[in-house]
Amino acid sequence: MPTETREVHPGKKPREVRTLDGKTLKVPDDWDLLLPGDAALSRRIKKDGPTWTMFEMKGRKKFSRGIWAPAERIGTLEDELKAEREDPAYQKKLEAGRARAAKKQAAYAVDFEAALLDYLAFAPEHTKLAQDLARVISAHAVPVGSGTVARTQRIPIEQRAEAAVIAWMRHQTTAYDNMVIPRKKGARREVRRMLAKRSKQLLRRYQKVGESDMTSSSCECPLRKALDQ
Repeated sequence: MPTETREVHPGKKPREVRTLDGKTLKVPDDWDLLLPGDAALSRRIKKDGPTWTMFEMKGRKKFSRGIWAPAERIGTLEDELKAEREDPAYQKKLEAGRARAAKKQAAYAVDFEAALLDYLAFAPEHTKLAQDLARVISAHAVPVGSGTVARTQRIPIEQRAEAAVIAWMRHQTTAYDNMVIPRKKGARREVRRMLAKRSKQLLRRYQKVGESDMTSSSCECPLRKALDQ
């Protein structure tokens, strides 16, 4: 059984795990738990032989609780990786990778802000408001690890921009965060759909020349008020 790579849940006792079909297994005596935190080491441990990857579900989210693997293998790979990381060539390669990632991130931020402006499509008299909105929404949505729709590659950037604007408005210009939503299937989705419709109606007031009944610098402007909070 230890020779089989599998995913498991934490067991009731320290060196016990539960399989996905509910069976309780005892962790082999010569195995150790590699805690989450070092992605490179985790990849090598998994690639080098059988492991038990332990995770826990909280709602729909999956949380890693570490990897069970032979203690000797963990120690050997830890030492190998440490030696590599201390090599000046590795540090140079790492810095070059970080520079490439930072350049790519900066370029994406520019592209995403432009996509936001295209989606907002405000009339000329609201250009400054559109620019401020795009800047703020981009700063919130674009950073790596933000967990927002702007980070997904599954949909075109135009759709990401629309989703990011609507999400920002849902939290900044509606009462969504304080709503008591029934714990019923589809209820939250329906509320979000309703609020998205209202948000798009509000945006349209700024998209046609002369149709907005307020200036974008007015204290009554809901978008400006949200930006100034």
